[in-house]
Amino acid sequence: MTDHVALIETRDLVKYFPVRQGFFQRTVKQVRAVDHVNLTIHAGETLGLVGESGCGKSTLGRVILRLIEPTSGEIRFEGQDLTQLDSHALRMQRRKMQIVFQDPYGALDPRMTIGQSIGQGLRAHGVTSAEEREERVRDVLLRVGLSDWQRNRFPHEFSGGQRQRIGIARALVLKPQFIVCDEPVSALDVSIQSQVLNLLRDLQNELGLTYLFIAHNLSVVEYISDRVAVMYLGQIVELASRQAICQNALHPYTRALISAIPMPDPTLKRERILLKGDVPSPMNPPSGCRFHTRCYQAFEICSQQEPALCEVEPEHWVACHLCNK
Repeated sequence: MTDHVALIETRDLVKYFPVRQGFFQRTVKQVRAVDHVNLTIHAGETLGLVGESGCGKSTLGRVILRLIEPTSGEIRFEGQDLTQLDSHALRMQRRKMQIVFQDPYGALDPRMTIGQSIGQGLRAHGVTSAEEREERVRDVLLRVGLSDWQRNRFPHEFSGGQRQRIGIARALVLKPQFIVCDEPVSALDVSIQSQVLNLLRDLQNELGLTYLFIAHNLSVVEYISDRVAVMYLGQIVELASRQAICQNALHPYTRALISAIPMPDPTLKRERILLKGDVPSPMNPPSGCRFHTRCYQAFEICSQQEPALCEVEPEHWVACHLCNK
């Protein structure tokens, strides 16, 4: 991480999806995908966002980019509230913010060559010179480890790892400052995962990029992130540096996630923490602490009062009554 200048800030960010029923499609419930999230992402850092499937990680990333409209709250990019921008002003800011999707094949149009797919963003943002588009496409292909002659091939002619490199190239071609990496390696083989992760780190060092790296695999997040935010049922429950999360996790949910990481030395064993029950529905989250129905350390107040996200140690934030006494 290069400095502590805030590039992205979310303030009480909320995204509810309405559940409609009946002939008149009345809203009967709300899916609380993102529920009053406050995050700061510093320029030049990688903030890892981890949690179980369905906890709202991808929704949060897309809401920050306004690919999904927030229900309420603020999203500040370089101090400017993105929720207040009209379509033209938002289009100008989108040059600085891009996304790498989880499924590299589904994100690419099978009818377009990769050169056309990568150059499409340039055309959409007003780069009318064909020569300039070709030069920038050539540059990003080389940066991600592909060759210029491959620009005329179609997505089905590439392996999964190569397709993800194409997705990264497409995100880079507009020279953004901030990239949301939405589980970019979860669909890849382990050996290819390491190559893509190293590529992302090298690109960050070369270009000064800022990442929000979304994953459900804590070991991957530990490798690439400067800080880690742990999410459960639409809320951030712990936020700290990578070292603090891995060596001194304070929230019971984070400890349970860490206990599931395999040890590289087969002679060593980690004490496994098994969580009881299933993840509650985001349409009807539990009262009080949302984790208390599965928590092995819950006590009376946990079911009655929602814990605030408090700084219990320097730069270590936790939403847990055990830590906030």
